[in-house]
Amino acid sequence: MSGTGAAIDTRALEAVLFVSDEPLTPAVLSQALEVDRRTVDDLCDRLQAELTERGSGLVLRNVAGGWRLFTDPETQPVVERFVLSSRQARMTKAALETLAIVAYKQPVTRHQVSAIRGVNADGVLRALVDRGLIEEAGRDEGPGRPLLYATTPMFLERLGLASLAALPSLAPLLDASAERTDAADLAADPDDGDTDGAPEDTDESEPDTPEG
Repeated sequence: MSGTGAAIDTRALEAVLFVSDEPLTPAVLSQALEVDRRTVDDLCDRLQAELTERGSGLVLRNVAGGWRLFTDPETQPVVERFVLSSRQARMTKAALETLAIVAYKQPVTRHQVSAIRGVNADGVLRALVDRGLIEEAGRDEGPGRPLLYATTPMFLERLGLASLAALPSLAPLLDASAERTDAADLAADPDDGDTDGAPEDTDESEPDTPEG
């Protein structure tokens, strides 16, 4: 492939990615550009490098099994300001909490989500389904065979993740939460803290009184 041909193909690739509203798989790109899969991979790698070299406001990422253009992370403050000033509604805290539960526990039932959050989750689950972030994923084998919910490819796309395996681990967050809880308990009742090997205090001010 000549240098001129490569440049034309790269521009074509960028144009196709720009008009797409979802990640495009190598198979789709191969068909659109009329090149083989290996050439598609080469072009995507080349376009990634070109966007970086020219300081573009866009970056190319491989997410949810396909390629898609995203805004560069360094432009986040400006983009965020623009989006928040538009008519697009932000997700509520309840929606974010519910989405996190589904993401880490999936497939999960409505009752399980409600039990974890401590409140009814019907409305929030419907809203997340409407947004395309979660979907029905069959039925549980338990009594009543309730619906199961799982995240969608759009969820991975919005978070910029290649797969669910790329979700951050919860362990560090849980450890930090436990440490904060222990510190708070110790501050509330210092006598319950570790005495670094000192003998336990005994209360001798009130000697035992025989029953009877």
